[in-house]
Amino acid sequence: MILFAADNHYGTHAGQNLFECLRPHHEIRFHEDNWDCLMEENLAEKYDLLMFHLIGGTCDVPAPDPVAEHLVKEYLQVGKPMFLLHGSSAAFWQCAWWREIVGFRWVRKDDPDGFAPSSHPIRPYLVEVAKSRHPLCQHLQDVAQPADEIYINLEQSCPATTLMTTTTEEGTFPMAYEAITPWGGKIVSYLPGHSPAAVWHPGNIANCRSIIEYLITPT
Repeated sequence: MILFAADNHYGTHAGQNLFECLRPHHEIRFHEDNWDCLMEENLAEKYDLLMFHLIGGTCDVPAPDPVAEHLVKEYLQVGKPMFLLHGSSAAFWQCAWWREIVGFRWVRKDDPDGFAPSSHPIRPYLVEVAKSRHPLCQHLQDVAQPADEIYINLEQSCPATTLMTTTTEEGTFPMAYEAITPWGGKIVSYLPGHSPAAVWHPGNIANCRSIIEYLITPT
């Protein structure tokens, strides 16, 4: 079972749109703008995977409270995997422990660590599979994205393996990557997916499905 928590993402309902595309293929409990689902004890026993499509404290929705933060950390501390979509590297951006484990993170204004904010120009762009021997790269595909947010200038907060990139006039940037938590679990992030047209793109859906299979398959 997968637990997928999302905010309304500025009225685009990107998480909801992705859930509707994934639900025929995976057993998923989905919640939008309601963090009660993260308040359950023993998340690690109930779920094979946590997925987020949210930025804490945005979209007129309060950030998940300290109890939810604690229970998510407990889930990760037993080595369980997590799938972070779009800006979800900032799901618990107020928490130092979280900022240090997500690989590349979306930096908000007034960052607690003092880094300059990340940015997201909007234009069509190409996401390409990295030249890497990581096994997941064999199951990902290049995607020509419609005009949408391009997440750039993230801060690398810990070692991460780049799985996909994009090259724009600003430079080359990771678009999918894996970090290993201090407790041995996998965190994979996939940045494309703001507008409905991008979320619904068959290539993005295929890549999300491949990432889910990778994260839930025992190794």
